[in-house]
Amino acid sequence: MKRSAIVVAIFSAVLTLVLPFVGGSGPSLFAAPASATAREAAQPIFATHVVDADELEAGRTVIDVATADRLATQIADDAELRAERQAELTVDTEHLAQRPVPVPVVVPEQQAQQQDASGASDRRAAAEAVGMSCPGSIGGVTGGAPARSAGGGLITGTTAGDLAAFASQYNAIRVANCLQPVPVENIRYDGCMEDRLIWMAEDPSDDPLSAWGHIGSARSDGAPSVGCDGNLAGGNGDTGASVAGKWWDSAAHRASLYKPDYAGATAGVCIYFAATHGGVGTSVNEPASFVRAAARWGGC
Repeated sequence: MKRSAIVVAIFSAVLTLVLPFVGGSGPSLFAAPASATAREAAQPIFATHVVDADELEAGRTVIDVATADRLATQIADDAELRAERQAELTVDTEHLAQRPVPVPVVVPEQQAQQQDASGASDRRAAAEAVGMSCPGSIGGVTGGAPARSAGGGLITGTTAGDLAAFASQYNAIRVANCLQPVPVENIRYDGCMEDRLIWMAEDPSDDPLSAWGHIGSARSDGAPSVGCDGNLAGGNGDTGASVAGKWWDSAAHRASLYKPDYAGATAGVCIYFAATHGGVGTSVNEPASFVRAAARWGGC
């Protein structure tokens, strides 16, 4: 009985020590620990390739240069912004619009300069030195003008009103500048200059300057030049009076048409004038208010 109890105790001890290593959930004495191996062999799900020391240093260099450039740019921008703000503080924008501006007086000054350029002051002084005065206005009536029609009725030639307005302003300018007026009847219509003005106005072009100019200018359609040359002026809204002023305001035309240095009598002087109204275009015709004019100094 005692022997059986000892055998049972020994057998129980053997089972307690051996069974965990033979089966069940305990680790095996002869097999590698699978769970530990799996943990060592596993790779991170989002892992990249292994970076060695050279690549790591190269990457660090690129990052450092880019960062330095960015910081330098930012510092420069900040400095420029500070300079702009500092400059704004030195500008008086609040009171700039309140500063008084003198009203320009242009016309009298221009007239004085033109008179001086034409010698009006010298002529006036010379007349006063001998007890005389500058010439005064004269009366008279200009001859007529035919008011020709051309360009299929789109162009009207010189009218009596054109000639009268030009003659009146022409002599008024002469008298204002201490020049002898030209006898009104000696300011005449000229058909030859009008022929050339009509030739320009009939140019089938939407550009009013297409054939404009002195002898030698060309029309867009190649039509040969006709008529006589003269001092030219014109534009939309011009009149016989306004072109007389334009010619005086131009030094070259003043010398040609008014001849301020001419010291002879004006009884034998004739001023020839012509004008046209309107013109022919390709898609748009020129209105009757568009004027071309010509004038020249000559003998009677």
